[in-house]
Formats: sequence, structure tokens, C-alpha cells
Amino acid sequence: MSKLKECGRCKASFKCDAKNISNCGCHTIELEPAIDTFLKKTDYDCLCNNCLTELNKYVEMEKSYPFPSSPTEYIPNIHYYIENGFWVFTEYFHYLKGRCCQNGCRHCAYGFKG
Repeated sequence: MSKLKECGRCKASFKCDAKNISNCGCHTIELEPAIDTFLKKTDYDCLCNNCLTELNKYVEMEKSYPFPSSPTEYIPNIHYYIENGFWVFTEYFHYLKGRCCQNGCRHCAYGFKG
């Protein structure tokens, strides 16, 4: 039986049938193996199909924009943006790090609430 849930990432409402996963909407999304591994490191419960699709895109992005080995390789609007003179790292940058630092980052990819 489906129940209404809130996506842990975007807060959208969606129907979830985790008890009968073959009937759940998320079952229609084929996750990249890297995203399946990533999700196991997060604090998320269920995510909506839009968020799962967006996360899958990170695997493709990583081919063109891998994790920078030094700050000189940071790309504006890919890895960070500037707000009021401060660097703000994107969700994609945090995803690339491969772990949550638990510092309450604005765009935490891991669902940590500081």
C-alpha cells in the first residue's frame, strides 16, 4: 500500500510503496552503481524520482568535472559560487568529496542537518 512521503532532498511529496518495492515509483529509475553506493552513505530515507534522476546525472558530470585536486581547478558554478564575498560549495562538489563532513554545509549532498 502506497503512502505519501516527503523527499529528503527536495521536500516534494510523492507516493512510496517501500514494502512492495516492485510497485514503488523509484523502481522505475535505474540507478547508476555509483549513486547506489553514494545513497548508502547518506541520511536520506526515500527520494523522489526527480531527485534520483538528478543524482544519476552526477555520474555523467564526473567524467567532465572530476573532483579537483587543488583549489586552482575549482570551476565557478560547478564546484562553487560566490555569495557576499564567501565561497559556497555546490551539492555536486560535496557529492564528489565522497563523504559528509557534518559541518552543516548549505548544500550538503548527504542529507546532514547541522
